[in-house]
Amino acid sequence: MHGRELTVTGEYLGRLEHGADWRAEIETLAADHGVDAGWFWAMGAVQDAEIWYYDQTDREFRSVQFDERLEVAACVGNVARLDGERFAHTHAVLSRSSGQALAGHLDAGTVFAGECHLRAFADPLERTYDEQTGLDLWEP
Repeated sequence: MHGRELTVTGEYLGRLEHGADWRAEIETLAADHGVDAGWFWAMGAVQDAEIWYYDQTDREFRSVQFDERLEVAACVGNVARLDGERFAHTHAVLSRSSGQALAGHLDAGTVFAGECHLRAFADPLERTYDEQTGLDLWEP
């Protein structure tokens, strides 16, 4: 286990703009407040979505696209720097009108409505390539 103590520097609430990209809106909230490290929670609805699943054997993300209206029943993630840019690592549980759940790494989605709570930390988080997993992980 790798860990470190973090100092909370602020907490922000944001309303995601209708028609915008879900993940980009979270990155914009972070940028607007100068957040280079944070944790967020969000909920709402999207008009479509692209979910990624990481194939641990092939070490590649697989994309699954949904061209339908979905509820964002739960969304959680963190903000860190990746290749010099802010990146919102976003996981979500989406639900269809039937109640069926879809889940994974939410790469993109067109916002219908959304709300986000962002907790900011003093020390930036940097993501770097991890040989063992093939993923860009934050440094402890």
